[in-house]
Amino acid sequence: MDELIDILDDDGNPTGRTALKSEAHKNGWFHPTVHIWCYTPNGQILIQQRSENKTTHPLLWDVSVAGHVGAGEEIKTSALREVEEEIGLKINEQGLEKIGVFKAVHQHGPGFTDSEFHHTFLCELKVSLAALKKQDSEVAALALIPMIQLAEETFGLAKPDKYVPHGSDYYKRVIKAIKLRL
Repeated sequence: MDELIDILDDDGNPTGRTALKSEAHKNGWFHPTVHIWCYTPNGQILIQQRSENKTTHPLLWDVSVAGHVGAGEEIKTSALREVEEEIGLKINEQGLEKIGVFKAVHQHGPGFTDSEFHHTFLCELKVSLAALKKQDSEVAALALIPMIQLAEETFGLAKPDKYVPHGSDYYKRVIKAIKLRL
């Protein structure tokens, strides 16, 4: 879905401009996104398999919930909205813990560059996997996997054909942040 998003400068500061998501991708303009990593107290991490209809990385496994921040939308509001839309879980702001903002640029082909600042949060998952309801247009499947498995498969990108290539440093920082909370 094409939506209006805020355009950022190379340092992640607002420029005061907005554009359609497709236009931002075509021109490689930076824009904000949210990543929410859900984990259980026993060290399981929720991952989602991207829908086969996604323009980028179809059917690869990814962060629990991710999405673009709408123009003028607060970052936490966007995170809460995306969690409810993608996995059917209603949480409040206190359920989110921000662990950082990660700059990422992915060149997907001529005329398509994803230049994003990922506002990244942790969220303790307090319901069973069966209680979640995936958004079929965005998510093909949901799975809970041991943190050690995610680490083994993403550190050094041991399974590049399985996961969205956020880079091993990104995955290491997320896993380290979750580990500190267990």
